[in-house]
Amino acid sequence: MAFEYPDNLQYTDTHEYLKIDGDIVTIGITEFAIDQLGDVVFLELPDLGDNVEVGEKFGTIESVKAVEDLKSPVNGEVLERNDQLLDAPEQIGDDPYGDGWLIRVKADDLDDIDDDTMTAEEYTEQVEGL
Repeated sequence: MAFEYPDNLQYTDTHEYLKIDGDIVTIGITEFAIDQLGDVVFLELPDLGDNVEVGEKFGTIESVKAVEDLKSPVNGEVLERNDQLLDAPEQIGDDPYGDGWLIRVKADDLDDIDDDTMTAEEYTEQVEGL
């Protein structure tokens, strides 16, 4: 199965993606991660106003197979969270790069973004090796 990794996003080795719009960073998880998890049954996200830090856990995603931590690729304050997914976490796979986003963060400094983020091409190469 070929997964989609849009070129306008950046990717982490823990399978989160970032969409940067000014100093607002939208964070979600990739199609690959969703496929690996299977049916998502529970999602925990931070509250509005919470601060997230690069490499630190900001929530959890639970499936019938596993519980995984969600890691932040940026430092900043949570401006929005996708409450629709909290009510219906199984929908995360319907449109992971659109309606399936998890949180939006006002970045403290875009230079703080995880240095290890990858382009779509680099991420594709990494996950194809798994």
